[in-house]
Parts: sequence; structure tokens; C-alpha cells
Amino acid sequence: MNIARIFSLLLALIATTFFVLPSGAAQTAVSPKAAGAKQAVDSAAMVYAPSVRSFPQANVRRDFPWRNNIVTTVFWVGEKPTPNNPTPNNKSSWDQAWTTSFGGYDDPNPARRRNMLPIAFTPRQNPFYVALPYNDKARVGHHPEAPHVVPWFKEAYQGPAVSTVKGRWVAIRKGDRIAYAQWEDAGPFRTDHWQYVFGNERPKPNLNKGAGLDVSPAVRDFLGMQDTDVTDWKFVEFKDVPPGPWARLGDNNTFVINQRKNSTSLVQGRKPSAEITPR
Repeated sequence: MNIARIFSLLLALIATTFFVLPSGAAQTAVSPKAAGAKQAVDSAAMVYAPSVRSFPQANVRRDFPWRNNIVTTVFWVGEKPTPNNPTPNNKSSWDQAWTTSFGGYDDPNPARRRNMLPIAFTPRQNPFYVALPYNDKARVGHHPEAPHVVPWFKEAYQGPAVSTVKGRWVAIRKGDRIAYAQWEDAGPFRTDHWQYVFGNERPKPNLNKGAGLDVSPAVRDFLGMQDTDVTDWKFVEFKDVPPGPWARLGDNNTFVINQRKNSTSLVQGRKPSAEITPR
């Protein structure tokens, strides 16, 4: 065997000794700089990868209980103060120009109403509205208990200036009829009774026989209520609200908002047809 042949065999033996990988292991040489970058990427992924809790829980299923036998009174946008109701309703807890936003005075007089609406104008907001004695908003931000007691607080949170309860849907039952309305003010009388609104307490005594719910004239008309009556109520998810007169009007109405979004999407989705040039 010549020297060149021996030298070639030695080189092959050395290569096998130092570079053969364990069986089944496919490795790629990585520079220290690249390894550091990969480690940084992996660390970032571990820190910033969203968990299930990070995503909005808009489709959470909740079954809210009925609050039974609640003294219920009628209130309306633009209502002037009275001895039994010293707070005027030209503004709400969340709208300093409520009457203007609504479009006018929601006259409760049945002689000045038709089809559950005021005759004088068409409301610009949902005429089916209620008040419950809690306001989640503080002068700055939200009250400290709000994130803990409002069931939908996290998913509804839009910043410190926005209420998480305004516009929430409520079912009101009298006999075999159920109306649906949006929460648009805090009251009657109190704005801090979360133990009743979200808990198990009963309404506290007040000048209106312990009323724990205010409803609009439209709700009154639909249910056939007296101005002071007894009803049951509960919160409802919007997806569980059936179509009805409460779905027709209002810039704040979830039905109307969704309908407008769908109409806009349809218009934007249409492509102009090819132009046909007459010959």
C-alpha cells in the first residue's frame, strides 16, 4: 500500500471520529450570535404569547337570575323634578345632554303617544330604556368595586372614561309579557347599590315604596303597567334578546348598530361591474 493511500485512510478515520452524529440526531451548527437571537425570540414568545384569558370574552355564556317582585316606577327623558323624585332627567349619569341626544321630551302622557312612542318626534335613541341604582363610573375612572362586581367588566372595558354598564340589555317581566330594554341611567334614588343590582340584596327603602327599577314609557306601554307597579327583571346577553319594538330605533341600539355595520359591509363589498361600451 503506497503512502498516499495510507494518508487518505487516516484522514477518513479522523473525520469519522470528530464529525459523525449520534444515530437519528439531525443537528445544525449555530453561531453564538444566532443562538442568542433565537433565545431572545423564544423568551419573547413565552412572555407575550396571549393566553385564553387575554382574549375578549364576548361570547361567554351567562345565565342571570330573575329579580322577582321589584317595585317598578316609570321615568322618562326630560322629566322635571317632583317631591318624590327630586332628580331631573334632562341629563343621565352618563350623558349630560340626554334630552338632546334622545331627540326631545319623552312625554309619558298616553294621549301624546302612539305605538309606544311620543307623537311629537321620532326618538334618536332606543325608547326602551331603564335605570338601575348603580353607576360604575367615578369622577375619574371607575369605582374600585366595579371590576369585581360587574360580571362583564373586563370584556366591556373601553378605558377609564367609558361606563361598562351603560347600554346593557335587561328583560322586564309582568305577568306573561316580557319587554327588553337598555340600561341608560342610574337610579331610582341611589347610584351605589351594587349589592342589589349584582348581588342578592333587596332594594333599599326610598320615597317611592322601595322602588328598585325605573322603566321608560315605552316599557310601561308594552307591559301594560301602572306608573307604580311590581315587575321582575334580569340582565340578558344581547344574543338572547328577541326581535321586537325595542329593536327598531336608536343610535345607541345594538340592533340598529349591527344593522348599519352589515349594510356598510355589503356596500363596501360590492365591486362595480365591468363597463359596457355601446358599439
